[in-house]
Amino acid sequence: MKFQVTIDRDEDSVWIVECPAIPGCVSQGDTRAEALLNVEQAIKLCLEVRAERGMPLTVAD
Repeated sequence: MKFQVTIDRDEDSVWIVECPAIPGCVSQGDTRAEALLNVEQAIKLCLEVRAERGMPLTVAD
């Protein structure tokens, strides 16, 4: 499954990545590459938790 993410830098130059399709799924990294790797793990974990709780895996656009 592929997800679109948004990526931006905060005021401290940390890369922030969010997956809009999964509420609360946000990660960060010191580099863009690290942030993208971290959000992949965050997506997996968010989907696991949502499945365990019987929640919809994603929200509709």
